[in-house]
Amino acid sequence: MKPNMGSLDRTIRIIAAVIIGALYFTNTITGTFGILLLLLAAVFLLTSGVSFCPLYAPFKISTRKP
Repeated sequence: MKPNMGSLDRTIRIIAAVIIGALYFTNTITGTFGILLLLLAAVFLLTSGVSFCPLYAPFKISTRKP
Protein backbone atom coordinates (compact mmCIF):
# COMPACT_ATOMS: atom_id res chain seq x y z
CA MET A 1 0.00 0.00 0.00
CA LYS A 2 1.53 3.23 -1.12
CA PRO A 3 0.34 6.18 1.02
CA ASN A 4 -2.09 8.41 -0.88
CA MET A 5 -3.35 10.78 1.83
CA GLY A 6 -1.83 14.11 2.69
CA SER A 7 -1.65 15.62 6.16
CA LEU A 8 -4.63 17.95 5.64
CA ASP A 9 -6.81 15.05 4.47
CA ARG A 10 -5.75 12.97 7.49
CA THR A 11 -6.39 15.85 9.90
CA ILE A 12 -9.88 16.50 8.53
CA ARG A 13 -10.77 12.81 8.83
CA ILE A 14 -9.51 12.62 12.42
CA ILE A 15 -11.46 15.73 13.41
CA ALA A 16 -14.61 14.38 11.74
CA ALA A 17 -14.20 11.04 13.54
CA VAL A 18 -13.78 12.74 16.91
CA ILE A 19 -16.87 14.89 16.34
CA ILE A 20 -18.94 11.88 15.27
CA GLY A 21 -17.73 9.91 18.29
CA ALA A 22 -18.58 12.76 20.65
CA LEU A 23 -22.05 13.14 19.14
CA TYR A 24 -22.69 9.41 19.43
CA PHE A 25 -21.50 9.05 23.02
CA THR A 26 -23.49 12.11 24.16
CA ASN A 27 -26.60 10.54 22.58
CA THR A 28 -27.05 13.35 20.09
CA ILE A 29 -27.10 10.81 17.27
CA THR A 30 -28.66 7.45 18.08
CA GLY A 31 -30.12 4.34 16.53
CA THR A 32 -29.06 2.74 13.30
CA PHE A 33 -27.94 6.06 11.84
CA GLY A 34 -25.70 6.64 14.85
CA ILE A 35 -24.12 3.20 14.55
CA LEU A 36 -23.48 3.72 10.84
CA LEU A 37 -21.83 7.06 11.52
CA LEU A 38 -19.75 5.48 14.30
CA LEU A 39 -18.55 2.81 11.84
CA LEU A 40 -17.70 5.56 9.35
CA ALA A 41 -15.70 7.33 12.07
CA ALA A 42 -13.79 4.10 12.73
CA VAL A 43 -12.96 3.83 9.02
CA PHE A 44 -11.80 7.46 9.04
CA LEU A 45 -9.46 6.75 11.95
CA LEU A 46 -8.13 3.58 10.36
CA THR A 47 -7.44 5.17 6.98
CA SER A 48 -5.86 8.19 8.65
CA GLY A 49 -3.61 5.94 10.70
CA VAL A 50 -2.23 4.11 7.68
CA SER A 51 -2.32 7.14 5.30
CA PHE A 52 -4.08 5.08 2.67
CA CYS A 53 -7.62 5.42 1.36
CA PRO A 54 -8.77 2.42 -0.68
CA LEU A 55 -11.37 4.54 -2.50
CA TYR A 56 -8.64 6.81 -3.85
CA ALA A 57 -6.62 3.93 -5.35
CA PRO A 58 -8.84 2.93 -8.33
CA PHE A 59 -9.10 6.57 -9.42
CA LYS A 60 -5.38 7.23 -8.85
CA ILE A 61 -6.19 10.13 -6.52
CA SER A 62 -3.54 11.31 -4.12
CA THR A 63 -3.75 14.25 -1.73
CA ARG A 64 -0.16 13.69 -0.71
CA LYS A 65 2.42 16.24 -1.82
CA PRO A 66 5.18 14.86 -4.07
